[in-house]
Amino acid sequence: MLSERQRMILSAIVDDYIRSAEPVGSRSISKRGDVTFSPATIRNEMADLEEMGLLEQPHTSAGRIPSIKGYRYYVDNLVTLDGVHDQDVRKIRTFFAEKMNHWEGVIGHASTILSQLTNYTSIVLGPEMFSTTLKHFQLVPINDASAVAIIVTNTGHVEHRTIAVPDGISMDDMNKVVNLLNDKLAGVPFYRIKSVLHSEVANELSRYVDHCEDILSILENTITEEQEPKVFLSGASNMLTQPEFKDVDKAKNILGILEETQILMRLFESTPEGIQVKIGTENTLAAINQCSLITATYTIDGQSLGTIGILGPTRMEYRKVISLLDYLSKDIALLMSRWYK
Repeated sequence: MLSERQRMILSAIVDDYIRSAEPVGSRSISKRGDVTFSPATIRNEMADLEEMGLLEQPHTSAGRIPSIKGYRYYVDNLVTLDGVHDQDVRKIRTFFAEKMNHWEGVIGHASTILSQLTNYTSIVLGPEMFSTTLKHFQLVPINDASAVAIIVTNTGHVEHRTIAVPDGISMDDMNKVVNLLNDKLAGVPFYRIKSVLHSEVANELSRYVDHCEDILSILENTITEEQEPKVFLSGASNMLTQPEFKDVDKAKNILGILEETQILMRLFESTPEGIQVKIGTENTLAAINQCSLITATYTIDGQSLGTIGILGPTRMEYRKVISLLDYLSKDIALLMSRWYK
C-alpha cells in the first residue's frame, strides 16, 4: 500500500515521463507547485518506489522512469478521467456530422479521428468480428464437374456459391470432406477458419482423400470469400514519431504486425466489455512488449458489436486515450444503432 506522498510522486513521475520521454529526477518534481517537500525526501521515496518495482533507473546518474508495474498501478489507482476536451468533442461531432449509411463508414471515420486526436495508431474492428461463426456447410452436386456450396452462419445468414470440382475427385470424396468440415469448423469464428483449415482440417484430410491441396484451396476460397475480417487501421506511421521506436528493427516489427490482419486479431481475442488496458509485457505478442494497447467495446442492447483500440508506447497519455475511447465507443454505438435496432 502506497502512502499518499508516494502516490503523488509516482503520479508526477509518470505524467512528466509521458510528456518528456526523459527520466525524471527529484529536483524537477520538487519544483512543481503542488509539492511541499524537499528533493532529498523525494529521492528517498523514489528509492522506495524503485524497491517496490514501480520505478526503474535506466542509468546510475539518471532519474527514474515508470516500470510496467508502475504504469499498471498508475492506470488502476491514479488516473482520474477529466472527460474529453471541448475542442476534441467538436472535432468528433464535425467528423460524424457527415451522413453515413453503412457501418463501414462509421468505423472507418472512427479510426481516422482517433489517430488524429491521439497521434497514436488506431485499430477498429467491425461488427460481429468474433461472434460470427460457421454453423453448417453443405455441397449439392450439379454435375460431375461442379457443385453448389451452401454456407450457413450462426446468425442465420445463408450463402450459395458454385464451385468447380477438380478432376479425379469423386462426390464420395467431397462428401467425406463435408462431414469433416462440419466436424472441425462448426462454431469456429470466420476470422479463424483459414488457420484451422490449414492445421486440423489439412491433417485429417490428407488421411482420407487424394488431391488434398487442391481441395483445401477450393474450400479456403469458398468459405472465406467475403468473410475476411473488417479491420480499419489508421496512423500506423505515428509509431515512427515516438522516441521509443527510433530503432529501425523495433519499428519494422511493429509495422509488420499492423500489416497482418490475422496477427492483429490475436491482440483482440477474448476482449472483455468496457475499457481494457494492456501494458507492455501484458500483451500476448512479444513484438509489442514496449507498447500499450487500450481497447473499448461498442455495444447495443448489451450485445458487443466490435472493438476500438489505440496502440502506442507504454509512455502513453492514458488519461486522454481512455477518456476518448469511452466517449467515442458510446458515439459509435449510437450511430450504428440505426442498423441493428
